[in-house]
Amino acid sequence: MILIKQKPDIASSEITPQNVYLNRRKFMQTTAALAIGGSVPFMTLANRQAYAMGTKFENLIKSPYSATDAELTSYEDVTSYNNFYEFGTDKRSPAKEAHRLTTRPWSLSVSGECEAPKDWDIEDILKQFPAEERIYRHRCVEAWSMVVPWVGFSLGDFLKFHKPTSKAKYIEMLTLVRPEEMIGQKPGLFGSVLNWPYREGLRIDEAMNPLAIFAIGLYGEHMPNQNGAPIRLVVPWKYGFKGVKSIVSVRFTEEQPFNTWQEQAPHEYGFYANVNPNVDHPRWSQASERVVGKLFGRVPTLMFNGYADQVASLYSGMDLSVNF
Repeated sequence: MILIKQKPDIASSEITPQNVYLNRRKFMQTTAALAIGGSVPFMTLANRQAYAMGTKFENLIKSPYSATDAELTSYEDVTSYNNFYEFGTDKRSPAKEAHRLTTRPWSLSVSGECEAPKDWDIEDILKQFPAEERIYRHRCVEAWSMVVPWVGFSLGDFLKFHKPTSKAKYIEMLTLVRPEEMIGQKPGLFGSVLNWPYREGLRIDEAMNPLAIFAIGLYGEHMPNQNGAPIRLVVPWKYGFKGVKSIVSVRFTEEQPFNTWQEQAPHEYGFYANVNPNVDHPRWSQASERVVGKLFGRVPTLMFNGYADQVASLYSGMDLSVNF
């Protein structure tokens, strides 16, 4: 008989990595007096929509990869409960602070081990790669989940356009560094929360899987700033921290890139970030999750976030308790 030790529900101090949480507490205690009269009021839904370009995509088709009967998470929850440390470590901070971000003009460079490197303007990307709607489950390592109707296009198609060479074994993606607009990047009394820019990577075969997309919107509209405008990564079988936002650089590499959370907390976060209910986070269980928008109860976490049929073969022969 296998006995499974039940872990308690996640405490507030465990919603972010412990060192980040303690750093934030020190900063808040030291600077609380400065906040009087200087805070930004919580943005209304109407304001958040305005900051999200305020335009809908026309003639969107629903991708065959988005077939699901799961109930969608509300627009309000999807756009007001976010991890986006460039705008603060609290889940509500991005919706309050991201209106500062300027998303036009926007450039994205593609370089490295490829035959056709290119510096893109975001408008040219939108013209070159038609968008479609994909409804994906979105699972975060803090044991909460959403169902989001993303608007995006195949990451694999985007990468193939640049003709990666045989040396291209991985891709590395970097987010924008603009502390004058992304206030979470400003150093505080105890330094920066993370070492910017935010860095993420995928194996090339993961990136070429048809489920992986570059997302440019949600709920049929252009991407809200707090969700990663104007372009972000969505890989539905991985934990949410893998979804690098506000991307400005894609580089094909021969060596495995070192990502931000590997650097920040290597005992807690690895390169792969595959959703795995059988491997606990060091500080909480990953066996179940809280569905955002639901008041009570938890649901079992699915292997590869429910996408095992499509992606399990990518990891054949690997020990996923080691390659986490």
